[in-house]
Amino acid sequence: MIKQIFGKLPRKPSKSLQNDSNGEGNSYYNPNSSSSGSISKPSSTSSKSSASGSRVVANGTLAPTSLSNKQGKKPLGEAVMVPPSGVYEALPSFRDVSISEKPNLFIGKLSMCCVVFDFTDPSKNLKEKEIKRQTLLELVDYVASVGVKFNDVAMQELTKMVSINLFRTFPSANHESKILQMHDMDEEEPSLEPAWPHIQVVYEILLRFVASPMTDAKLAKRYIDHSFVLKLLDLFDSEDQREREYLKTILHRVYGKFMVHRPYIRKAINNIFYRFISETEKHNGIAELLEILGSIINGFALPLKEEHKLFLVRALIPLHKPKCASVYHQQLSYCIVQFVEKDFKLADTVIRGLLKYWPVTNSSKEVMFLGELEEVLEATQAAEFQRCMVPLFRQISRCLNSSHFQVAERALFLWNNDHIRNLITQNHKVIMPIVFPALERNTRGHWNQAVQSLTLNVRKVFSDIDQVLFDECLAKFQVEEENKTEVKVKRERTWKRLEDLATSNTVVANEAGLVSRFVSSVNLANSSESTATG
Repeated sequence: MIKQIFGKLPRKPSKSLQNDSNGEGNSYYNPNSSSSGSISKPSSTSSKSSASGSRVVANGTLAPTSLSNKQGKKPLGEAVMVPPSGVYEALPSFRDVSISEKPNLFIGKLSMCCVVFDFTDPSKNLKEKEIKRQTLLELVDYVASVGVKFNDVAMQELTKMVSINLFRTFPSANHESKILQMHDMDEEEPSLEPAWPHIQVVYEILLRFVASPMTDAKLAKRYIDHSFVLKLLDLFDSEDQREREYLKTILHRVYGKFMVHRPYIRKAINNIFYRFISETEKHNGIAELLEILGSIINGFALPLKEEHKLFLVRALIPLHKPKCASVYHQQLSYCIVQFVEKDFKLADTVIRGLLKYWPVTNSSKEVMFLGELEEVLEATQAAEFQRCMVPLFRQISRCLNSSHFQVAERALFLWNNDHIRNLITQNHKVIMPIVFPALERNTRGHWNQAVQSLTLNVRKVFSDIDQVLFDECLAKFQVEEENKTEVKVKRERTWKRLEDLATSNTVVANEAGLVSRFVSSVNLANSSESTATG
């Protein structure tokens, strides 16, 4: 039995296989072979197919791939075709071969998994799909338990298999916008990836490969390069949340393992944000990308580089603008607060940025902004607070008078925060005159009882801080209200006079019209009599 299994494996390995320390060569799975479990060198047909940048799926059709062939490396987009006759059978298990043959079998199984099946038809290729899934699961166990470092050939074959199975194109933003015009966005269910039974295991292989201590980052960066990372980032636009969760974990591991790629990854994420803010406002993975950035920002060294500060100003703060900000606001708020905690001098920049993009007609978004503002103010020092407190509390006073009770209530809750209340107390001579009119209007006329109660509490806080200033503000408010009443009465009198004048002018015009028509008729009659007499 063992001889029969070994007979299916190549008896004459290539020179590269003999010279390799890991015992891995350029062998790959060839389903066209007469032996179902054979491993052989690539045929000239498959080489031509890969060079043209195409991949072959299980139904025998060509699918284009945009992966490039750099520096003479074997293209990552090469795939193996299952012929119409349908020979696709499992290779021997890793348990059934000797340790020396396992690396060679690993290459064969990777090449075998380069076949892409059509999952749009659930009843098609059931046996072959299950064989591939079991093979992928075996690869997961092998990558997790391998005892020697992966060599060049193994990394190349693994990244090739990953690229064929994962990298694909999603519908364009224009196509999505047309769909959203026909369907309500709230009612539309996110579509799930039909090939997930295979794709999930491929992600697991990639995750374990990147996290494995047997993966040498200096060697692996030749295959997990900028092109690979960029295509990985493109997948974040997947509608399937399960896929985005895997991508989030994998990209974080790549960022940690490949230090040489860190600036490029940050720049690529920036570009995704720029395009989302300025062009499409449609991307499914903004929340996951921000979650990755939250841990990246947490690891920034002090003092912060100018590059990181520009990222805050040009990308993170403008992310408050899109209508769909509620989808990722929690992760965005965490990133913003991380910056302020790293460098408290950025508090003024952040607060003014929030005021710039403050919503005007979206009350639920206003509530979110107020929650984020409280977190930022908790990390704000007195000097930075003083720089922005005037425009800040002008906006807060507008929120206090909001007819939406949740907005007014959330603004009043700021006084429940000890740190913020201390900042207000220290600068009450500037802040009290700004917010006092809004507080007084709430106590006299807000429709919500809870808002009125909270307003009275805040009003009492100011009264306890400085009763003299409080009385001055109250007197000034009363004078202004009286002036407003006088102005209102004068305006109403003016409009009344205008209405009376317009009415009298209409009557005069009507009378003048009657007289003119009477004169015209008399003249016409006289002229008729003269003509008859003549």
